[in-house]
Amino acid sequence: MMLHEFLTSNRQLLISRCRDNVAKRFEPTEGAATIDHGVPLFLQQLVETLREEQSTPFRSADSEPTPAPTEIGRAAAVHGAELLRRGFSIDQVVHDYGDVCQCVTALAVEQEVSISTDEFRTLNRCLDNAIADAVASFGSARQTSIDRQAETLQQRLVSFSAEHQRLIDIALQSLAAIKTGNIGISGATGTLLAQALGELGSLTDRTLLEILLASPSAKTVSA
Repeated sequence: MMLHEFLTSNRQLLISRCRDNVAKRFEPTEGAATIDHGVPLFLQQLVETLREEQSTPFRSADSEPTPAPTEIGRAAAVHGAELLRRGFSIDQVVHDYGDVCQCVTALAVEQEVSISTDEFRTLNRCLDNAIADAVASFGSARQTSIDRQAETLQQRLVSFSAEHQRLIDIALQSLAAIKTGNIGISGATGTLLAQALGELGSLTDRTLLEILLASPSAKTVSA
């Protein structure tokens, strides 16, 4: 039996086993979400790649391997970005595709199906390219997320700085007026000074909280 035939006839069983492996690392619903997103499409594209290479002339072991189809790379990239969006780590990206290889080889042994050297080389190459593209996409998406957080944080800091300076100016001007001796501390100017100082304290507390919520690294430092 050719490997592409083996994968086609055991497709659902392989997906189920990959899902079981993920469930050991995460909650079942979370595991199903990651597997159902990337693994079925990868298996389909792997089958197509194996069929295509099976129909090509014999390649020697020393020949350059045919690059994996771009569809695998694109699908893996989407898978990596999707896992980041769902809150998973980069390890999950690698483990998802590693599960495919483990499940395929284990099931082949169980069913006494022999995988040829060329077929196994194709399997490993496609997995390698899928992992690389998924991890690259994951990293790129994560950096985009970090950049957006930084941009948002910068905007908040700019706003904080402007508001902070406004309240400081009110407090200094109020204090300067009171120091002339012509205005009492208990009057309207003294009340304005107290309000400015109160708002300044609230602004600082509120902004620090927003920074902590927006920046995971700040949470770690704070803890």
